[in-house]
Amino acid sequence: MAIVPGSIHISAELPPPGNSTNEVIALRASVKRIIEELKVLYPDALCSLDYQKDYELLFSVRLAAQCTDARVNLVTPALFARFPTLESFAEADPAEVGEYIRSCGFFNTKSRDLVECAKVLVDKFGGKVPGTMEELTSLPGIGRKTANLILGDIYHQPAYVCDTHCIRITGRLGLTDGSKDPLSVERQLRVCLPPEESSDFCHRMVLHGRAVCTARSPKCESCTLRRDCAYAKAKK
Repeated sequence: MAIVPGSIHISAELPPPGNSTNEVIALRASVKRIIEELKVLYPDALCSLDYQKDYELLFSVRLAAQCTDARVNLVTPALFARFPTLESFAEADPAEVGEYIRSCGFFNTKSRDLVECAKVLVDKFGGKVPGTMEELTSLPGIGRKTANLILGDIYHQPAYVCDTHCIRITGRLGLTDGSKDPLSVERQLRVCLPPEESSDFCHRMVLHGRAVCTARSPKCESCTLRRDCAYAKAKK
C-alpha cells in the first residue's frame, strides 16, 4: 500500500477522514519500518559538516548553500583559523572573508552574510547562537533549513531539515506529495514523522540520497526501503 501524503498522524487517536482504521495502521507500520531500516543502514546519523563551535556549524551551513558539504569542509579549516572567534568575524573585512570562501560560490554574498551574522550574534545575542526558529531566521542569510539544522544538532529539538535529498526521497517514498517547496515538505513531514526521530531521519536522508537514492539513477533494485516506497512499487 502506497503512503498517502498527509494521512499519517502518528499520535492521533482517530484515523484521518477518508482512511479506514486498517489503512492507518498499515501506514504507521510502513513509516516505522522506514525509520528502523534507515537506522540499520546509517547508525551514525551525523551532520557531514565539520565544526567545533556552534557558530561554526551555522556559518558552514550558510556556505553549503548551492555547494557541497565536502567543499565546505575543505574551506573552513583555513577560514576558522584566520578568524578564530566570533568577535574576529564581526570585525572582519567581508572582502578578506570572501577570499577564503571563493570556491564555495556566491562568495561575495556569503562573506557579507557571515560578517553581518557575527555582528548580530555578538551585539544582540551575547555571542551565542540562539535556540528558537524565530531568532535564528532573523539572522542575516539564515533560513528555515539552516535554523532546523541548528535546532536539531545543537539544541536537540525536533527538526525537519528539508534539503534536496530529503525533498527528493520523501517524495519518492510517498511521505510527501512530491512538492519541491521546502516549507510544504516540512509541514507534511511534521505530520508523518515522530518528532523525536525527525533530526536523525533527515540526516539519514542525506546519506541515503548519496549512496542509494540518487537524483538521476536511484538504485531501487538494491534499496532495502523498496517494500515501503511508492516510487519503487510504481516501477514494477
